[in-house]
Order: sequence, then structure tokens, then C-alpha cells
Amino acid sequence: MKRVIIHHNKTSSIYRKHPWIFSGALKYKEPNLQEGEMVEIYDSKSKYLGFGHYQPFNIAIKILGFCDNKYNDQFWFDSISNAYKLRAGIGLTRHEKTNAYRLVHGEGDLLPGLIIDIYDQTAVIQCHSIGMNLMVNEISDALLKTYDGKLQQIFNKSKETLSSHGTDLYNNGFIIGNQDCILIKENNIQFEIHLQDSQKTGFFLDQRENRSLLMDYSFNKAVLNTFCYTGGFSLYALKGNCIQVDSVDSSSKAIQQLQNNIILNSYNNKNHQSICDDAIHYLNSMSTGLYDLIVLDPPAFAKNISKRHNAIQAYKRINLMAMLKIKSKGILFTFSCSQVVTEELFYNTIIAAGIESGRKVRILHKLHQGPDHPINLYHPEGSYLKGLVLEVD
Repeated sequence: MKRVIIHHNKTSSIYRKHPWIFSGALKYKEPNLQEGEMVEIYDSKSKYLGFGHYQPFNIAIKILGFCDNKYNDQFWFDSISNAYKLRAGIGLTRHEKTNAYRLVHGEGDLLPGLIIDIYDQTAVIQCHSIGMNLMVNEISDALLKTYDGKLQQIFNKSKETLSSHGTDLYNNGFIIGNQDCILIKENNIQFEIHLQDSQKTGFFLDQRENRSLLMDYSFNKAVLNTFCYTGGFSLYALKGNCIQVDSVDSSSKAIQQLQNNIILNSYNNKNHQSICDDAIHYLNSMSTGLYDLIVLDPPAFAKNISKRHNAIQAYKRINLMAMLKIKSKGILFTFSCSQVVTEELFYNTIIAAGIESGRKVRILHKLHQGPDHPINLYHPEGSYLKGLVLEVD
């Protein structure tokens, strides 16, 4: 394993157990170091600090083990089994009503660059670094050992989340199995997942608890679900006995899958309308007072700091439109999944929208990602999903 040496004044974050080392902290790296190589990390006095994956970017090393930990053959099994134990501890691995959950959440499970989602008997691996993708066979072996015969499929869906160099070299594909279309259940609602063509790993598991909360608010309400994708919030609204739910998404493929999910659950389609349209255009053009409850769950408006200002303006614009159009005493579920838009920034953006709307607005809930998406205490960047439930008078 090759070595890197950290500048003496750049080691404090490592001792605070932050899992990222930035390129400016590197005093020395061995020649011909390739993207994805595992490296040992030392300070300028040759003290061992840990090990991790090297990459030739601003974030130069993602740390997998600190100080007294050394990489060994048991590393992947120990890491995967520890992640499994956490999910078992909160009841997700044996839940009678839910068989889909996140098993590994990057830095939150001390495995930066790695996402693993479980969809019943299928595991979907998504690598966000070449280093993780190079270890996908070891990760798969650890998964099979951890689940001890309960997994029938493993699918690697990393092509779109790797660097441009990796995108050229790797393709998505099955490591084990070949069934692309699978069914899952979440709180006894069934969803159809297409592994090859779906967004992310197949489904937005981080909203499970928030969808359940929306179900409680949906009784006898007219609901609008914008950026609906395959209808997670819409199906929960139908289960909650709403009088009507309109689902808006610009993707005709997502809308078709939503229709399949409604049929799959035998819900009355008379209470549901699918609308293939740009959500912002629909919000802007719809009549005032149509809806008692509106869901705003857009994709990340900002992938990096340079896009943050534009993202904040976009969040303000859609929330202002929803506040102006919703019925009096209406309920607004509003979210941001942009990591670079902090909880404070998002909160202040919603305040700005509320002031401009001229309406009375109260916060009923502050929402976050579910517990199977844990946040490393030393890596606050992992808190990416933030949401508010508002009453708009």
C-alpha cells in the first residue's frame, strides 16, 4: 500500500475523524499513484493516521479507517455486517410491512463513496468513487456472507455516479441474478422497481417516514404531488383516504410507472390524475384554491457550491407559488435534498417565501432523512435531506 504524507498543520480534521482529506493537505504522495488506490496516511513525523482511497480531485482521500485501524482481509465483511446490525437494531431487516431499506449510507456507515440499498432479495450497489468500484467483488462477497442465503441478486449501478474517467470504463450490470423488474413493499404499499432505468438505485428510500406522516395528513384532502417520480407520496395519500391526488412529473416513463403502482395496489384511479408536465410550469399556471395539501420534493437544484445561489432562488420561487395557490389552512410538505443548501439556508429561504406571500405560516414538523440514512457525527455534510411541514393560513 502506497503512502501519503499530510502537512503538519492539516492533521486536525483527521484527529476530529472527518473522513475527507483535501488535496491541499497533501505534503507528499508516492509516484504513479492511481485513482482508486488504497493508501496509508501519515503525518510529517511518520505517525500513522489511517487508510483510505486516493482520488485526483479536491477531495483527495476518503478515509476508511483511522489511527489504530489497519486494512485487513476482514475489513469489508466487518463493515457490511456492522451496517446490517444497525438496520436490524431498528427493525428494518425483519419488518413485516417493509422490505426495502438502505444498508450502507456512505460516510454515515464509515464507508465514504459507497451506497447499498436492499430491495427485498436484491442488493443494489452504487459506488461514488473509483476506489469503491474497484472493490465491488469484495463488497459483494461480504454482502452474501452477511445475508447468508437471503440475497438472490446483486446489481452494480455505479456508472452514472463515478468520475468521468470511470464512466468510460465501467457499465451497470448484474453481479448475481438477472431480474430487472422487481417488487417491493413499504408500509404494505407495493412499488415496482426497474433497476436499469430508474433514478438513483431505484427508489427514494430516505422519504419513508415522511411519506408515512403525509398519509396521516391526507384524509379527505385534495393533494398535489409535484416532482412525483413514481408516486411515493401519491400512493400514501391514496392510502390515507384523500379525496383526490394529482401527480405531476416531466418524465412520461415515471408517470407510466406510477400508473403501474396504482394498479398494483388496486387503488381507485378515479381519485388520481397523472399529469406529465414540468412541475414549476404547473404550479405557476394552476388555479388558486385547488389543493388542501401540496408536496414539493424537487431533485437537487444544486450539486455544488457554485450552483447554490441559483438553487436558493429556485426553492424560494416554487415555495412562494405553492403558498400563494394553496387553500387557506392548507398543508405544505416542502423538501430540499441539495447537500450544499444547509438546513439553515433552506429554513431562511422558506421564511423569505412566506414573507413575500403575505400569508400566515406555521411550522408543524421539521423533517430529515430516515434512520437507515445515518449521519456521521463528524461529517455534518451527510445531513442532506431537510424538510418542513407548514400550515399556510
